[in-house]
Amino acid sequence: MKKRIIRTRLKGKYPRHKIRPGADSRLKKVFALIGSPEHKPFVPDKFQVEALKATRQSDCLVTVPTGAGKTWIAQQAIAEIFNAGGKSWYASPLKALSNATYLEFGEIFGPENAGILTGDRKENPDAPVIIGTTEVLRNQLYDAMHLGFTLPFDFVVLDEAHFLGDKDRGVVWEETIIYLPVRIPILLLSATIGNADQIAQWISSIRSKECRVIQEESRPVPLFPLFFHPSGTLFPLVSRPAGKQKPRMDKTVSLYVNTKRAPLLAPPNRLPPFGEILHVLKKFRLLPAICFLKSRADCDKALELCTENKILNPVHQERLSAQIEKLVLQNPHISKHRQLWHLEHLSLGSHHSGQLPAWKLILEKLMADGLLDVIFATSTVAAGVNFPARSIVMLNSDRFNGREFLPLNPTEFHQMAGRAGRRGMDKIGFAVILPGKFMDIRHIVKLIGLPSSNVNSQIRINFSMVLNLLLSHTPAEIETLLSKSFASFQFSKGKKANRNQNYSAYQYLVRDFYRHLHFLKENGFATETGELTDDGLWASQLRVDQPLVIAEGFRQNAFPQSDPALLAAAISIFVNEYETDDRIDTVYIPNKLLKIYRRLRKHLKPLSGRLIEQGFEVRPQYLRPMATLYAWATGYSWDKVLAVAELEAGNLVMLILRTADNLRHISGLKQYFPEAAASAQTALDLILRDPVVLEDT
Repeated sequence: MKKRIIRTRLKGKYPRHKIRPGADSRLKKVFALIGSPEHKPFVPDKFQVEALKATRQSDCLVTVPTGAGKTWIAQQAIAEIFNAGGKSWYASPLKALSNATYLEFGEIFGPENAGILTGDRKENPDAPVIIGTTEVLRNQLYDAMHLGFTLPFDFVVLDEAHFLGDKDRGVVWEETIIYLPVRIPILLLSATIGNADQIAQWISSIRSKECRVIQEESRPVPLFPLFFHPSGTLFPLVSRPAGKQKPRMDKTVSLYVNTKRAPLLAPPNRLPPFGEILHVLKKFRLLPAICFLKSRADCDKALELCTENKILNPVHQERLSAQIEKLVLQNPHISKHRQLWHLEHLSLGSHHSGQLPAWKLILEKLMADGLLDVIFATSTVAAGVNFPARSIVMLNSDRFNGREFLPLNPTEFHQMAGRAGRRGMDKIGFAVILPGKFMDIRHIVKLIGLPSSNVNSQIRINFSMVLNLLLSHTPAEIETLLSKSFASFQFSKGKKANRNQNYSAYQYLVRDFYRHLHFLKENGFATETGELTDDGLWASQLRVDQPLVIAEGFRQNAFPQSDPALLAAAISIFVNEYETDDRIDTVYIPNKLLKIYRRLRKHLKPLSGRLIEQGFEVRPQYLRPMATLYAWATGYSWDKVLAVAELEAGNLVMLILRTADNLRHISGLKQYFPEAAASAQTALDLILRDPVVLEDT
């Protein structure tokens, strides 16, 4: 379809087209495929049948595109164990995923037969089907090794197994696989990864049994990439010449990319006109969509650009309003949310980690019910949250990894694109690429044709690991455990150690283990022979980020053990991850709070100094988190606590939840510090309330 392109100019020299909906004539046949497939009785795919068969005979690693149906395999395998009178453990990386799976498995197996263990929740822990986070499973393995009991499970599922390569949390997956008894079969479920065979070979080598790989490359719903020209015309992004599998940039798109001063959708530092973009997508039936943006702020700002996206269907409006009213009644705090109007009147939402848990849950339910047109989200949504969408829209070809922006790798791109096209709901899905300052179109075209990235070991030594291994192993035995690491296996297969090219991965891990052990010996947590002292024994139960610093606080009697609110405030300084200033209204800093803060700083300074001298990380200890948690624990309103914290709502929730996680570990020290343990338990009730936790949890 040819159309007249009208160019206009804004202030300055920035060229911009007037957006008018249009589509290249070649897309006519593609758009004709839009619609829902015929409803047919469910028939498992070949890979699902093969994977289920493999679980009966061996360990199994399933690696398939996002949305292909890997959860069905776990459900069927767990059902077989359940029907035989056995018990299963289903581990996932995210609490939200665990909560959703718990509800789903409760419906399948009966609520009395499903339990959940996520740290935040502990319900029906003796049930035959347990769902929880991988960290909780790893901690149960620590306890089993220490106390010498056998885990009462006959089957373990590790969902989202590609988290093995996660920089921050991959170590937990690796430890879990190493520590799991060989008698317990493992089913690993993953998005597509490049080195599945290598991972399976490693698992086979340390468990002395076969680990079968079940791979599926094809998507359940075909993906068609589109290029959104600034004029509003849609073009195919890639073409595949006859006989060639590798995608090639479409000629029209190539012409645009190679044009100097090509028109853009918006100036470099501004968002594109999403209201006009949605008008185009709606005209060609490409909604609902997930639009991935660079930052939380961009997700929120995008809503303000879509005020013309009115809901025209009165039936849709009525259903949406009724469902929102029902969900708000369950979570009254949401009734004041600043984006509620956009949700109800524009059918749009902003989903990111800065939002409250209840708000994100509402968006997820509305999207799952097909009541929203668009979700503006950061790329973290690509992993783990099941948003049904016909299209994904991408404005950036890079992704923030928590520290810096890096170009998307193939796995990250495929995970994002995997959200496009709903199995059983769509015949075809679309990835719509928007041009802009942070969009490298050549890179996206390259990613389309690349296989998923390899997963590499992220194991690292930390004090919590060393303390817990010393509970049940000698240093020599720990060396043997480290030889079983995926890092050691990869190095033996030719991959150089990333950390220090002069040492193998195994040698590096052993050296780092002894570096940690030496510090424990010097500071009274371990004996010269490598056994834990009494202090080391109870410190090992602090399975948190900074166990030694917190343990030192107890050794120095620096914590307010009899005051639950003050204890929660004191613990918060060890979990805070945000740089801040301590210029706080004095009304929020009572003298007793300031006194505890100064006492902690004084008593912890010597140990913190020794840690820093020997190259270990110690987080800065700010007063603001203490003031924030104390205000919340003593009954201040959520809005006032937000003002004290100077954080987004979602970040404040995370600060409180991390504090709660540390308090749970302290509550387990009743044998050693009964008063503090009791205060920690009381503190949990003070800080875990609406809107930090959902009412149904």
